[in-house]
Amino acid sequence: MDTEIKKYKLPFVPTDALYPSEDGKPMAASDRHRHQLYWTLAALEAYFSHDPSVYISGDILMYYLQGVPSKSISPDVLVTFGIGMKLRRTYLVWEEGKVPDFVMEFSSESTYRNDLTDKMDIYASLGIKNYFLYDAEDVYLPSQLMGYELVDGSYVAISPDENGGIRSSALDLDFRIRDGEIGIYDPVANDWVRTRAEAEAIRADNAEARAEAAEAENAQLREELARLQARSS
Repeated sequence: MDTEIKKYKLPFVPTDALYPSEDGKPMAASDRHRHQLYWTLAALEAYFSHDPSVYISGDILMYYLQGVPSKSISPDVLVTFGIGMKLRRTYLVWEEGKVPDFVMEFSSESTYRNDLTDKMDIYASLGIKNYFLYDAEDVYLPSQLMGYELVDGSYVAISPDENGGIRSSALDLDFRIRDGEIGIYDPVANDWVRTRAEAEAIRADNAEARAEAAEAENAQLREELARLQARSS
């Protein structure tokens, strides 16, 4: 009997059991909150799509102390340079070799207090360069958009520029409020960051506009040619 028990006893606990990919807590958020969160992830993925070494994710459980599964946190948005954009179930800091360079929380009624206290302390203690917060409803945070830079182990608030933008030094991008919603601005390209779908729509609109302009020009040329032929006949 003892032999049979030992024979089938597992020699280890699977990693997914030690570090599950879900914490059992539902995401409580409004449609406005969810839409802008998904947009932010899609915009950042499109912006960094040329660099396969950049990892972008959201709402993934990040474990930061090996052997202690309770030491986990789940950023709404994270960006890490140099670890590759492969699919992950969880983010194990000791396996990746580094913490994210940028994290962002989309604060809600149930999370904003924690976002401004415990989560901020954890992110600072981990050495994450930038911590940003955004309030889609503009009712919970002191300001709808807030950004922090890690200085000597503590977060220091980033002052908005003349356009109200908050620069992420980790991403070299400006986060702004645009028409009441979050926007991301590329100061190098001097243009807004767009999702792939938005960029495709603009290209399609431009192509249609060029085709319409070309057709109008051709029609004008045909009319001019017809007048010249009428005069010569």
